[in-house]
Amino acid sequence: MSKKVLVLLLASALAFGGLLLAVEKGAISDIIYFNVKMSQELGLKDVSEGLTDIFMEGVSAPTLMGMDQATREKLDIYAVPSLTYSLFINPYPNKAPYFANIAGKDFFNVMAINEIRFALNDLINRQYIVDEILGGAGGPMLSMATPGQPGTYRYGLVANKLGLSFEGNESKALEAIVKALEDASKLSENQGRLTRKDGKWYFDSDPVLVKFVIRADDPNVRVKIGEYVALQLEKAGITVERLIWERTKANNVVYGSDPAEMQWNLYTEAWSAGATRAFWEHIARQMYSTGGTYMPGRGNADFWNFSNFELDELIEKAYTGNFLTEEEYWDLSLTAVEMGLKDAVRLYVCYQEAYFTANKARMVDRFAYGLGDGLNEWSLKTALTQDKVLFVTQFSSIGSLFMSSWDPIGPDGMSDTYTSNVVTILSDPSSFESPASAINTPFRVSWKAEDITTKVERNAEGVVVGTIDVPENAIRFDSATKQWKEVGPGVKAMSSGTYTLLGGKMHNGQPITVNDYLYAYAFTDEWMSKDGENDKYYEASYENYMRSSQDTILGWVVNDDNTITTYFNYNFPASVDRTAQWGAPSLGVHRQPFVIVSWEIYEALAEIVAIGSSSGTVYAFRNDSAITEVDVLVPNHVKDIRAKLVELRDKGHVPNSLKGLITAEDAKTRYQAAIDFIDRYGHAFISNGPYYLSKYDSTANYAECRAFRDPSYPYESTYWKEYLKTVRLSIDSIDIPAIIMKGMDTTVLVNVSEVAYPSEEVSKASKGSVVVTIITPDGEINFNAELKEEGVFETVIKAELLEGLEAGSYNVLAIASLEGAVPASSVTSTIIY
Repeated sequence: MSKKVLVLLLASALAFGGLLLAVEKGAISDIIYFNVKMSQELGLKDVSEGLTDIFMEGVSAPTLMGMDQATREKLDIYAVPSLTYSLFINPYPNKAPYFANIAGKDFFNVMAINEIRFALNDLINRQYIVDEILGGAGGPMLSMATPGQPGTYRYGLVANKLGLSFEGNESKALEAIVKALEDASKLSENQGRLTRKDGKWYFDSDPVLVKFVIRADDPNVRVKIGEYVALQLEKAGITVERLIWERTKANNVVYGSDPAEMQWNLYTEAWSAGATRAFWEHIARQMYSTGGTYMPGRGNADFWNFSNFELDELIEKAYTGNFLTEEEYWDLSLTAVEMGLKDAVRLYVCYQEAYFTANKARMVDRFAYGLGDGLNEWSLKTALTQDKVLFVTQFSSIGSLFMSSWDPIGPDGMSDTYTSNVVTILSDPSSFESPASAINTPFRVSWKAEDITTKVERNAEGVVVGTIDVPENAIRFDSATKQWKEVGPGVKAMSSGTYTLLGGKMHNGQPITVNDYLYAYAFTDEWMSKDGENDKYYEASYENYMRSSQDTILGWVVNDDNTITTYFNYNFPASVDRTAQWGAPSLGVHRQPFVIVSWEIYEALAEIVAIGSSSGTVYAFRNDSAITEVDVLVPNHVKDIRAKLVELRDKGHVPNSLKGLITAEDAKTRYQAAIDFIDRYGHAFISNGPYYLSKYDSTANYAECRAFRDPSYPYESTYWKEYLKTVRLSIDSIDIPAIIMKGMDTTVLVNVSEVAYPSEEVSKASKGSVVVTIITPDGEINFNAELKEEGVFETVIKAELLEGLEAGSYNVLAIASLEGAVPASSVTSTIIY
């Protein structure tokens, strides 16, 4: 055989072998099926019997332990403190004389009195709720920060300084409520109208009423919490109307109606954690500030909105990086939370230890999950069964797979956990928070630490400003002229970053280019900017939702290599990756969850909202009973979207932001690809993730997601499963005397384990560092602990450091850290005497 023939044979063999060993791109599973069960017990039973692989609902300890042992033994259990409960209050009008005229009759709102709202903190015993309603599987909460995660103890300290406690103080609360109502009764507008008789309060001879919306679909927790709180309020002589409603009605009234209509006064909320968090200022903003769109009124310009301008200003500074140091960041965040606690419009009650489950026999191994939120998109992106087919069950007491509209633009769209579980495997954002470490991690846009620069100073007026010169040729979209414009001279930025776009294709086969990012940037500017009184391309709630973050993006430079350099006003000294993610270009125009659709779908949706639809339906990017929120799954909506795409195609319509960047023929190609996708799959959710929505049946509450195997997808199917493996620390106990006597040194032992994530293999910690902190009203006293033996760290509290402390109970915090591992924290208490 000649040498030449041998070389050819070897080349052919290598080529053939390459085909056999071709790297699989996209999703780890081939198919994911979603269905829904109306009973948690049925969901658990289905997992046990292998009828489904994963139950996405975190169940309570009583629910799990209520199953027989044979069922439990077949379950792989993920225990996470992922669900929090709160009381949401309608404080309208939030000022004296505390009543509103509803349909010609004055309605006195006891919850409009700030002192009464704040007194609820003492009226309820959070520890009782944990012990008696949660069965001990959880813990009390005083703020939005779930105890146990890094940094959250600071928020608990703020609450403690305000006199809040887990047990409350019923007698103190009742005295405060009576005094507040007596003071209100003396107001000239209320004299003779607000009265007390036989221990009950009346207004115009009608009982002073609290309309208490209680979620019926959570009978084991929210219904019981609601009944307990109602009984406590009735001790104060207040009449409670228990409105036990299913979730759709409750949410439509509480979040979708004008607070001034007084359809509700109090609501039992529950929140999924959403992510594992290292920092919490964005959650403080979400839950206590008008900028977060979850306060009464939701930022809807047509509604009455609760507001605290000073709080808003502080949390916006913390949220947008308007500070010089990490210490200043904490001061802004904690002061804002203190104001939110004093406003008492949202009172956190407790968190529940949730138990998520998977079928042991079906799963190849344990998959990723959020240490702070439980099963999430990364669970589904790393879960692998023997046959690469994954069955996922969600829980809905009314049998509905989704709760909110599939609106990929408006702040109310895709806002429920059930929808998020599906859409987040369909869309890849630019970056994400690691489910284990909470570190901001590049995803579809990458960066290097050396390409991120921050330079800030405080100017003469005391405002933190950037000192990086923004190039004059950096561009930003101008919604008034519908053009890209250069920012011009004299613009300074806090930070800059250069980002590589990882490309790939949308689910309709169209390539993702820099133009897709430019379109999304311009779309946000357009719809949050009111250019004249009759601007049809404007939505007030969207402006409230997006402006504070969008305004920090000062301009882009599109480089010759198709990277983008962003100049932006954000600064976060504690993490360069957190700074980097802020400036990362995005394909999406929506937050929480970060969902993406192709630009031609955005354009069609914009046109049917602004100009009109073929059916005559009036659409909007908001949840409003007087108008129809867009939904890319609803057949009639999809029909209107398709009709608009045909119209745009036939016109050769080029979006304003892409004029000069693409041709009319380019645009027609994109519109046709979207039309073809809709014709094939029956919906208009065209995204970029590892899965695409291949089937959806609203009647059967069934969805099928198939792997997107396009070779242009940036990641191999098993990439993230390996990447996310890490080590986390666990503080098993803090051994400290119940009473520390002054004048004596005290030894403290902290027992620490290393836990492999996500396998949960445990070993005693053999390295790392531990800091023990005594939290006092005047500050923190820190002690470094040294490794004494494997798994045990020791420190000595020196007597002289405690001399100035008053006798009493003190919280003791331990934080364990190890390079490359997820840190752990734990709190206990001791009495210093």
